[in-house]
Amino acid sequence: MIYKAIVFLPLIGFLIVGLFGRSIGSKASEYVTSGLMIIAAVLSWIVFFNVAIAHGEAGEVIKVPVLRWIQSGGIDVEWAFRVDTLTAIMFVVVNSVSTLVHIYSIGYMHHDPHRPRFFAYLSLFTFAMLMLITSDNLAQMFFGWEGVGLASYLLIGFWYKKPSASAAAMKAFIVNRVGDFGFILGISGLFVLFGSINFETIFAAAANYLPKEGAADATQAVINIFGMHLDKAQAVTVVCLLLFMGAMGKSAQFLLHTWLPDAMEGPTPVSALIHAATMVTAGVFLVARMSPIFELSPNALLFVTIIGAITAFFAATVGLVQNDIKRVIAYSTCSQLGYMFVALGVGAYGAAIFHLFTHAFFKALLFLCAGSVIHAVDGEQDMRHMGGLRPHIKITFAMMMIGTFAITGVGIPFTPIGFAGFFSKDVIIEATYASHSPASGFAFTLLVIAAMFTSFYSWRLIFLTFFGKPRASHDVMHHVHESPSVMLVPLYILAIGAVVAGFVFEGMFYGEEYMEFWKGALFTSEHNELLAEFHHVPVWVGLSPFVAMLIGFVTAWYFYIKSPETPKRLAASQRVLYEFLLNKWYFDELYDFLFVRSAKALGRFLWKKGDIAVIDAYGPNGVAARVVDVTNRVVKLQSGYLYHYAFAMMIGIAALVTWMMLGSSM
Repeated sequence: MIYKAIVFLPLIGFLIVGLFGRSIGSKASEYVTSGLMIIAAVLSWIVFFNVAIAHGEAGEVIKVPVLRWIQSGGIDVEWAFRVDTLTAIMFVVVNSVSTLVHIYSIGYMHHDPHRPRFFAYLSLFTFAMLMLITSDNLAQMFFGWEGVGLASYLLIGFWYKKPSASAAAMKAFIVNRVGDFGFILGISGLFVLFGSINFETIFAAAANYLPKEGAADATQAVINIFGMHLDKAQAVTVVCLLLFMGAMGKSAQFLLHTWLPDAMEGPTPVSALIHAATMVTAGVFLVARMSPIFELSPNALLFVTIIGAITAFFAATVGLVQNDIKRVIAYSTCSQLGYMFVALGVGAYGAAIFHLFTHAFFKALLFLCAGSVIHAVDGEQDMRHMGGLRPHIKITFAMMMIGTFAITGVGIPFTPIGFAGFFSKDVIIEATYASHSPASGFAFTLLVIAAMFTSFYSWRLIFLTFFGKPRASHDVMHHVHESPSVMLVPLYILAIGAVVAGFVFEGMFYGEEYMEFWKGALFTSEHNELLAEFHHVPVWVGLSPFVAMLIGFVTAWYFYIKSPETPKRLAASQRVLYEFLLNKWYFDELYDFLFVRSAKALGRFLWKKGDIAVIDAYGPNGVAARVVDVTNRVVKLQSGYLYHYAFAMMIGIAALVTWMMLGSSM
C-alpha cells in the first residue's frame, strides 16, 4: 500500500487542483498539492531506509501489481511497480526535491494569477517521473517517459503568452522526440531479441544470451533486426545504442542538448525540478536500469563514455562565459550529467547513481538560490547587472556558498571531510582512470578539465552576483530584500543534503557496503573489476580534481575580484573564441540552418503547392467552394417577384413539351 501511495498521491493532487483549482482557489491548491507531496516524500524516505539500508526486503525485488494493462499477440503487459534499491533512491530524489519545489513555489509564484494550474502541472510532472522509475516493463517506462516530456512542455511554456517561453517549450518537446524515436526502436529491438518487454524476462535471458569466454560460438546465430542481418553481439549493440539515443534526448547529452538551456524560460522552480530530480535524470536511470543489457556490449558502453566526456567538457566551456545566472547553472547541469554517463560507460554504475543522488541536492539548492536572487532584484537575471548583494541577502548568499562548495567538490583529499560533490564527482574521475575502457584516458582528461571549468564558472557566479560594487540601478538596490521563510526553509533542507549526503552514503553506493546495499539492482558482469581497482589509483589521480578545483577558484578570484578588467581584455583579445563559447559552439545556428529552415521551406512548399493549389482547389475545400459558387448563383433566382416565377414556369413547360415532342418523333 505504501508504494501505491507514493506514486498516486501526486496524481491525486493533480486531479483535485486540475479539475477544481478555480473553485477552491489558489491557496487551497497550494496546500493540497504541497501537503500530498510532503506525505509522499516522508513515505519515500521510509521505503529507502527499509529497502536499501535496513534490509527489510533484503535480496528481493518487490513487485506490486496494479492492473492488467495490455494483452496483444505476444505482448502481455501488467501495470506493476518494481521496487528495489535503485527505485528507492529515485523515490527519495524525486519526491524530496519535488516537495521542496512545491513549498518554495508558494512564495516564488505568490503574485501569479495562475497558481492552481502551475501546482497542478508540478504534481503531474512528479507523477509521470514516478511512473517511469517504478516501471516493471518498457511499455510502462515509455508511458512515464512521454508523460515527463508532456509535463515539461507545459511547465517550460507555463507563461505561454511570452514568445520565448512558447518557443523553448516547443524546442524541448521536438528535440526530445528525436531521442524518443530511438527509444521506441530500442524497445522494439529488445522485443525481437528476447520476445518480451518485461524487465524480469529480459534480464533473466540476458544472463545467458552471449557465450562466455572460451565457449563455443554456436549461440551467435544471425538475427534479422530492422532489416539488418546481425549476430547476437551486434544486435545487442544496436539495441543499446538506440536506448542510449533516448537517454541522450532526456538527459541533454551532446548533440541533443540544445533544449536544456532554453528550458530556463520557465519559472525558476521548474528549472530546479527539471534539472535536479526529474526529466534530466531519466536518461541516467534508463541506462542504469538496463545495465544487464549494456554490460553485454562493450562497444555501446564505449560510445556512452565518449558522449558523456564530450558533454561534460562542452557544457563546461559554454558555462564559462554565460551571463544569465540560470543559464550558468543550466550548463552546469548538462556538464554534471556528462560525468554520470562517463561513470555508466566505464561500468561504475553505483558511482553514477551516487552522483545523481548528491547532484539532486546541490543543484536544486543552486537553482532555488538563483530564484531567491532573482526575486530580490525584481526579476533581473543578468549577473552583469547585479553585484554587491551579499549584505542584503545574507541567508541566500550562505546557502548558495554551500551549493557552490558542493558542486565544485570542496573537501580534503583522502579524508572523509568534504561536501557532497567532493565524494561523488571525484570517485567518477578516479573510476574513469582505473577502467579498462579504450576511452579512459580521453574521458579522464576531459573530466579533469571540466572540473576546473566548473570551479571557475561557479565562483564567477558568486563573485559577479554577491561581491564588488552594485551594478543594478539605485531603485533596484533600494528594494533588494531577503526571500520569505516559505522560500528559505527549502534552502536549509537542501543545504543539509549538499553537506552530508556525500560522506554519509559513500560506503553504500560504491564502497565496502556496495553489494549489500544494491542487492542486484545494478548489474555488474564478472569481467568488471572496477569496483576493486579504482581504490588503488595513483595519488596524483586522486589529487587531480582537488587541484583542478583550486585552479578554477584562484583564476575566478583574480578575474573578478583582484583584476576585474582582465576578463574584458581577454575577451577582446580572443574575440573569435569568446564569441564561439558565448554562442554555444553555434549549435543552435547550425541546427537552424540544417533542419529548421529546411523544414519550414518544405512546409511552405507543401502549403502552396499542395494545400492551396490542390486541396483547396480540388479537394474538400475546393468542392465546398464550388458548391458555394453554384448556390450563390441559384439564390439569385429567388427574386420574390411573382412574374419571375410565372416566366420560369412557362420556360419549364416549354422545355418539357419540346422534349416530349422530340422524343416521340424519334
